[in-house]
Amino acid sequence: MEEKVEHINHYALNKDNFKASSNGHSSFNKVGIVGFGYVGQSIGRMASTHGLEVSFVEVSQHRIDQTMQMLSKELDQLIERWGMTNSDKRAILSRIHGSTDYNVLSNSDIVLEAVKNKTREDSVEMRKTIFKKIENIVSAECIIATNTSTLLITEISADLKNPERCVSFHFLSPAPEARIVEVVKGLYTSDGAYQDVCKFARLLDKRVISVNESPGIISTRLVVPLINEACEILMEGVGSMEDIDATMRMGFGLPLGPFAMADKLGLDKVSSWLDNLYKEFGDVKYKTSPLLKKLVRANQLGRNTGKGFYEYDEEGNMIKSTLP
Repeated sequence: MEEKVEHINHYALNKDNFKASSNGHSSFNKVGIVGFGYVGQSIGRMASTHGLEVSFVEVSQHRIDQTMQMLSKELDQLIERWGMTNSDKRAILSRIHGSTDYNVLSNSDIVLEAVKNKTREDSVEMRKTIFKKIENIVSAECIIATNTSTLLITEISADLKNPERCVSFHFLSPAPEARIVEVVKGLYTSDGAYQDVCKFARLLDKRVISVNESPGIISTRLVVPLINEACEILMEGVGSMEDIDATMRMGFGLPLGPFAMADKLGLDKVSSWLDNLYKEFGDVKYKTSPLLKKLVRANQLGRNTGKGFYEYDEEGNMIKSTLP
């Protein structure tokens, strides 16, 4: 069977070739991002690496400067590991620009919302507000997407004038290393918008996992009960934290055990995902473990704070367990 070849000109990575169709976009030149935390930075870095212009919105100039410094440091670490050159870093950063003004998103072909989760109620209303701000600025053809996995794109986009161009586009963490992206077609999402988002994912060298709309979709619904159950096993004294992690790494081939995985994802995120899923399904497997709550309340959130289930050095290398 002859292999199907997708030519790069189909992606039209220059403005001369850009042409909007009745079903949506046939090209992507500029990516907008709302929220430039760890996930937003990862998405921005991927898009810029593939030659796309990136504009992001943050709450303050201080936050913009801070996030760009974090991104620069991350790229420096890649240079140290021979993952890129200094010229690559300069090129990537030159295509990324931040602002506190949503108007910076006006020429975007796709805008991705990647703000940090709070409680479910706050998260839904916050995202609805963000989506309305985006819709008032971008063109009618611009795709509006959310990176959330535990909230429904149908609910978030329900109040928009054109909800058919909205989609859930969930990157696993860390996004640049993950080989897949989960794409969710909501109740209002048009076939054209869905196909265009799949094309955008392939442009970023990601395999599309097509998911039916459900809170938590595939990845989150699988990983958070694993972390939660690991906490229960530890609290019962069945095994030590290190041995539980080793069992999943060495016994099942996972790159990280559940506790190290939770630290990498962020314990506050894991707790928020569990809360959202528990409110949606009412299943006790999603009821956040007291141990997880204890660490979140102590602001021991994982690698980002230097402490979680384990302690980390400034480079993010694991030092030791923080639990007795």
